[in-house]
Amino acid sequence: MVDKDHDSKIEAIANMLAEDNVSLNEQDQQRLAKYMDFAQSKYMMGEEQARQLVNEAFLYLMLKNAGDLDPLQQGDKFGAGFS
Repeated sequence: MVDKDHDSKIEAIANMLAEDNVSLNEQDQQRLAKYMDFAQSKYMMGEEQARQLVNEAFLYLMLKNAGDLDPLQQGDKFGAGFS
Protein backbone atom coordinates (compact mmCIF):
# COMPACT_ATOMS: atom_id res chain seq x y z
CA MET A 1 0.00 0.00 0.00
CA VAL A 2 1.32 3.42 -0.97
CA ASP A 3 1.49 6.05 1.77
CA LYS A 4 0.89 9.28 -0.13
CA ASP A 5 1.52 11.41 2.97
CA HIS A 6 4.93 9.81 3.50
CA ASP A 7 5.74 10.15 -0.19
CA SER A 8 4.84 13.85 -0.15
CA LYS A 9 7.18 14.39 2.82
CA ILE A 10 10.02 12.68 0.95
CA GLU A 11 9.33 14.75 -2.14
CA ALA A 12 9.25 18.01 -0.16
CA ILE A 13 12.66 17.32 1.34
CA ALA A 14 14.01 16.10 -2.01
CA ASN A 15 12.88 19.37 -3.57
CA MET A 16 14.68 21.32 -0.85
CA LEU A 17 17.85 19.30 -1.44
CA ALA A 18 17.63 19.90 -5.19
CA GLU A 19 16.96 23.64 -4.78
CA ASP A 20 19.96 23.94 -2.46
CA ASN A 21 22.04 21.96 -4.98
CA VAL A 22 23.15 19.48 -2.32
CA SER A 23 25.39 16.70 -3.58
CA LEU A 24 23.70 13.31 -3.58
CA ASN A 25 26.76 12.04 -1.68
CA GLU A 26 26.63 14.74 1.02
CA GLN A 27 27.95 13.48 4.36
CA ASP A 28 28.43 16.75 6.29
CA GLN A 29 26.11 16.39 9.29
CA GLN A 30 26.03 20.15 9.83
CA ARG A 31 24.75 20.72 6.31
CA LEU A 32 22.23 17.89 6.62
CA ALA A 33 20.99 19.25 9.96
CA LYS A 34 18.91 21.85 8.10
CA TYR A 35 16.81 19.14 6.47
CA MET A 36 16.54 17.00 9.57
CA ASP A 37 15.47 20.04 11.62
CA PHE A 38 12.89 20.86 8.96
CA ALA A 39 11.48 17.32 9.07
CA GLN A 40 11.39 17.28 12.87
CA SER A 41 9.58 20.61 13.18
CA LYS A 42 7.31 20.44 10.11
CA TYR A 43 6.26 16.81 10.50
CA MET A 44 6.52 16.47 14.29
CA MET A 45 8.87 13.50 14.25
CA GLY A 46 11.83 12.36 16.28
CA GLU A 47 15.46 12.59 15.27
CA GLU A 48 15.74 9.04 13.95
CA GLN A 49 12.54 9.33 11.92
CA ALA A 50 13.77 12.63 10.46
CA ARG A 51 17.15 11.07 9.57
CA GLN A 52 15.38 8.21 7.82
CA LEU A 53 13.14 10.63 5.90
CA VAL A 54 16.15 12.66 4.73
CA ASN A 55 17.93 9.47 3.69
CA GLU A 56 14.85 8.39 1.74
CA ALA A 57 14.81 11.79 0.02
CA PHE A 58 18.41 11.23 -1.10
CA LEU A 59 17.53 7.75 -2.34
CA TYR A 60 14.52 9.15 -4.18
CA LEU A 61 16.71 11.73 -5.94
CA MET A 62 19.32 9.11 -6.85
CA LEU A 63 16.71 6.82 -8.35
CA LYS A 64 14.96 9.71 -10.08
CA ASN A 65 18.23 10.74 -11.74
CA ALA A 66 19.22 7.17 -12.64
CA GLY A 67 17.38 7.10 -15.95
CA ASP A 68 16.67 3.62 -17.25
CA LEU A 69 18.40 1.87 -14.35
CA ASP A 70 16.40 -0.95 -12.79
CA PRO A 71 16.61 -0.35 -9.01
CA LEU A 72 15.76 -3.98 -8.23
CA GLN A 73 18.69 -5.21 -10.30
CA GLN A 74 21.22 -2.50 -9.40
CA GLY A 75 19.90 -1.11 -6.11
CA ASP A 76 23.15 -1.93 -4.32
CA LYS A 77 24.74 0.98 -6.20
CA PHE A 78 22.47 3.22 -4.15
CA GLY A 79 22.88 1.46 -0.85
CA ALA A 80 19.25 0.46 -1.09
CA GLY A 81 19.85 -3.18 -0.35
CA PHE A 82 17.74 -4.36 -3.27
CA SER A 83 19.07 -7.56 -4.73
